[in-house]
Amino acid sequence: MTVNKQPAAAVDGPLNGVRVLDLTHVWAGPLAVRFLADFGAEVVRVEAPTGRGPQQASYSPLGGWLGGAPGERPWDNNAMFVKLMRNRRGLCIDLKTDAGRQTFLQLVGEADVLVENFSAHTMQNLGLGFETLQAVNPGLIYLTMPGFGHSGPLAERVAFGPTVEAMSGLTDVFGYGDDEPRNTAMALMDPVSGVNAVAAVVAALQTRRQNGSGCKLEMTLHEGGVSYCGPWLLDQQLGVHAARWATRHPQMVPHGTYAAAGDDQWVVITCADDHQWQNLYRVLAEENLAEHLQADWGLATRRSHEAEIDAAIAKLVAGTPKATVAARLQVAGVPAGAVATVPEMVADPQVQARGFFVAYERHATPMPGNPIKMPSMQPQQWRQCPGLGEHNAEVLEDWLGLSPEETQDLYAQGVLHDKPPA
Repeated sequence: MTVNKQPAAAVDGPLNGVRVLDLTHVWAGPLAVRFLADFGAEVVRVEAPTGRGPQQASYSPLGGWLGGAPGERPWDNNAMFVKLMRNRRGLCIDLKTDAGRQTFLQLVGEADVLVENFSAHTMQNLGLGFETLQAVNPGLIYLTMPGFGHSGPLAERVAFGPTVEAMSGLTDVFGYGDDEPRNTAMALMDPVSGVNAVAAVVAALQTRRQNGSGCKLEMTLHEGGVSYCGPWLLDQQLGVHAARWATRHPQMVPHGTYAAAGDDQWVVITCADDHQWQNLYRVLAEENLAEHLQADWGLATRRSHEAEIDAAIAKLVAGTPKATVAARLQVAGVPAGAVATVPEMVADPQVQARGFFVAYERHATPMPGNPIKMPSMQPQQWRQCPGLGEHNAEVLEDWLGLSPEETQDLYAQGVLHDKPPA
């Protein structure tokens, strides 16, 4: 195997000097570690030989193939996987072997942070529970992210974002009426938990700096969703029915999504206060659409005439390009925005000007950047998602001081891999 020698940390940043073992999968965990890597942590991606799928491209991954085709190493070409795995070094090791487990524990002894989002008992079943890891490294910060935690009646369940979202209470307030609950179907709990996890790790690192001790951090997809239910929990305590508002809003009228010219083209329009309503009223009056409306209506009156206001706005928007409508209303002092498709969002001049998407992967594929901008974090330093086992020898040499002969012996024992088994 050819080793690509690179600096330990992918980028300069505030977490330089922090070593992270990444055992995550799917979305929540990988997103959390991507933030840590972007901030300059030295991240080693630890994967099973089959962690990226089989050798043959016998399936079509969610999100498609990077560059549009499986390529010679399809297991390294899953576009959704690649976008989450930048700024790591790749180590493919079979933790189900005695030698693999022992080698991994040696790596734990050199790490500052370990992150995993397996189901509740996976690490324990591998003989790698927190007590075992802490015995090797008392200063280790161990973040575990099971769906429902390690305690409680649901601890044994496997969790996925869309189902957890429904169980969190959020689905109960999504929808277009009391008879039509909706689910985002986008695993919303995953990115919520991923961002929460970054805050948890950074806080634990700061605490360890003060007391010198490691700790176990536990987060759940479920509680990440429950934490977003604050307004409706207050409603419940006050005896108020938590209504489904669809695209409307309890404190803003009008507030909605309106059909513009073209198929499935929409504009979002909001009036957060009386002044914005007066601005919108003038636009409607210019088009002779305000005959049954009044500029001096307050929120309560606008609420009682919401259907009439929506009908007037619908006439204003209909047949006009969404960007044209949004621009006109913004100039008039009315919050408005065209609903962008994904290609439109990527090509948006604001997004382009900010340089959010960075084409550093193979095929010059634009990848999401980091929403946090700071002088010590430069996307120009980012490096591609590593191939499976790409840095096996490099990591074991850097972290453990293994010789090339010792590394090759681990290959011979079936402990290290750089491609899935045939």
